[in-house]
Amino acid sequence: MVIEFLTGKPRKSGLGNRPTWPGRLILLAAVWISASLALFASEIDRKVLIRDVTQIQGVRDNQLVGYGLVVGLSRTGDTQQTFFTVQTLANTLLRMGVQIAPGVVVVKNVAAVFVTASLPAFARPGMKVDVTVSSVGDAKSIEGGVLLLTALRAPNGEVYAEAQGPLVIGGYSEGAAGNIKSVNHPTVGRIAEGGIVEREAAVDLSRFRIVSLLLLNSDFTAARDIADAINAEFGKTIAAALDSRRIDINVADSGVLSVPILISRVQNLSISFHSPAKVVVNERTGTIVMGGDVKLSPVSVIHGSLSIDIQTSHVVVQPPPFSNGKPETVEQTSMTVKDAPAQSIQLEEGANVDELIKGLHAIGATSHDIIAILQAIKAAGGLQADLEVI
Repeated sequence: MVIEFLTGKPRKSGLGNRPTWPGRLILLAAVWISASLALFASEIDRKVLIRDVTQIQGVRDNQLVGYGLVVGLSRTGDTQQTFFTVQTLANTLLRMGVQIAPGVVVVKNVAAVFVTASLPAFARPGMKVDVTVSSVGDAKSIEGGVLLLTALRAPNGEVYAEAQGPLVIGGYSEGAAGNIKSVNHPTVGRIAEGGIVEREAAVDLSRFRIVSLLLLNSDFTAARDIADAINAEFGKTIAAALDSRRIDINVADSGVLSVPILISRVQNLSISFHSPAKVVVNERTGTIVMGGDVKLSPVSVIHGSLSIDIQTSHVVVQPPPFSNGKPETVEQTSMTVKDAPAQSIQLEEGANVDELIKGLHAIGATSHDIIAILQAIKAAGGLQADLEVI
């Protein structure tokens, strides 16, 4: 029975409940539309914005570092053996008009620290940034401490920010006499918005004659697609891919007077993203990450395990009765060999990652076994992807 789309009433075809030819055409059209929508959705999923895969050359963060003191600790600071902490405290007090001998300073409530921060692009004086504080001495914990005013310098030696404030840490260390319980890192803390920018490090975009986009991952195809998308957006050739990572845009030829507007317009364009076929293996943790586009050539994997256990024991042998002999210790060695039957899987042409993982799990392979198997498959030419071991 088929329901009329216009009237909404059921209609029989005259041959039982089989649909008529119009009904069949409607069903075929519905299936075709569903398939088209699914294909269109998959194409949309492969689209990425240019801003997500590139960065602007010359527009970046700047690293800052400083050296200071954390005070107010509960007898968990540096010990007297940390001489630079004593000297720093004495110098700090001297600048404040208090002159003392470094040998009489007790630093149990003080810890020497390095302070690091990231100065964002286009930072202006007065902006606040987060800072990270890390102990450099032998302090047990900097929990509850306060960072004294510390200058943060760039690699050129210039001061770009000042940091100060109470610390927040994500761990603790409690106990004494060898019975200590530690969670996370009590010698590293953070001050949210604890740094204030004192000098700007902004880039003057008005002087840009060429805007260079740098791909986060080197790819000739992506560089070409980005240049084509930009030229299609502006209706003329203003962008060119110089290599697999850099795309140059001519500001004058674009006709846009403002460089920020040009960058915003370009970054919001989308391109088709082609995921690289890559397998990343971490041998220390046994973690394996494989992209969905990884393909395998026809390959047969045989996996088996051979276990050899050798044990050595000492047995005391007593002398025969009524003899003058003495008990002797004899060393006995036993060996046990367990050879599990080899198990195999076969992969056909075009097999994907899911089929490989299911097959390896079916034969009981562990994560470390899978790493060795992947390396062997790559060596045999069966893995059509880059294999990176970290």
